[in-house]
Amino acid sequence: MAWKIENLPDQSGRTIVVTGANSGLGYHTANALAARGGRVIMACRNPAKADPAMRAIAANYPNARIEVRPLDLADLTSIESFATALTADVGALDLLVNNAGVMALPLARTKDGFEMQVGTNHLGHFALTGRLLPMLEKGTGARVVTVASLAHKMGLINLDDLNWETRRYDKWQAYGQAKLANLVFAHELDRRLKAAGSGVTSIAAHPGFAATNLLMAGPRLENSALGKIAMAAGGALFAQSADRGAIPILHAATAPGLEGGSYWGPDGMGELWGRTPKPARALQKARNPDTGRGLWSLSEALTGVAYLD
Repeated sequence: MAWKIENLPDQSGRTIVVTGANSGLGYHTANALAARGGRVIMACRNPAKADPAMRAIAANYPNARIEVRPLDLADLTSIESFATALTADVGALDLLVNNAGVMALPLARTKDGFEMQVGTNHLGHFALTGRLLPMLEKGTGARVVTVASLAHKMGLINLDDLNWETRRYDKWQAYGQAKLANLVFAHELDRRLKAAGSGVTSIAAHPGFAATNLLMAGPRLENSALGKIAMAAGGALFAQSADRGAIPILHAATAPGLEGGSYWGPDGMGELWGRTPKPARALQKARNPDTGRGLWSLSEALTGVAYLD
C-alpha cells in the first residue's frame, strides 16, 4: 500500500519543532505533521524565506497550527534565544525533529568558530536538544528524531580535530563526519535517556537519496558550473522526491511503539529509495559507545551545553 499523510497517527494536542522546515525534507515533514493536527513550529535561519513555506502549508490545510521562529544552528546565541523564548511561550514539547543541515560546502566556519558542516549539522542540534530537553521531559510520549544520512558510512569522527583546524579540509569527508556525528549522537542520546529513566525517546532516520536544495548548495557557493551540472543531473536521474524522502522521518516521529535507538530509512534497494519505511543499517562505528561518550564530552565542551551526565 502506498504511503499517505493520512496514514500518520493524529497529532492533535502535540507541540512540534522541525528545524530547517522551510524547504525539502523539513518542509514536507512540517506539512504532514500540521496536516494531522500538530502545532508545528518551523525553526528556520531566515524567517523571511520561511514565510512562503508556512503560507503554503496553511493553504494546503487551512486549519493548520503553524508558525515560524528564527533559529540559526550556526550560532549558539541564536540557539539559546530560541530555546528561552520557546520555553516561556510553550512550556511542554512533544517532538523535536533535528532536520536542518548543510552538505559538501567549501571550508567555512560558524559564528562560534566551528567547521560549518559539523557545527550546523551536529553541534547546533546537540546544543538545541540540550536546551529543549526540559520541555521534552514535560511532553507526552516525547521524541527526538535526528536526521542522519547514508553518508555516515563514509565518515570518520576525529575527536582531536573535529573542526578541521589542523587537517587538510575535504568537503565530502567533512560532510561524512557531520552525518556520522548525527547518528552517533542519536545512539548516545538514547543510551543516556534510558540510563536516566527518562520518558523521552531518541530515534534516527534517513531519507535515502532525495532531491533537495542541499544538492546545489555547495556548487553554488563554489560557483562551479561542472558541480551544478553534476548535481542537477544526479538529482534528476537517481534521486527520489523530497516528500518521499520525508517518509522515514515521519515514521520515526509518529509511529507508535518504536524502540529508542532505532534507525529508519526507505525500503528500496540499498536504502536509496522507497515508498515505505523499514529499519535502516547503522554501521558499528555509529553505534560504538566509546565514540558516543567521546563525542558527547567534546560537544559539551565546545558548545557549553551539558546535559544527561
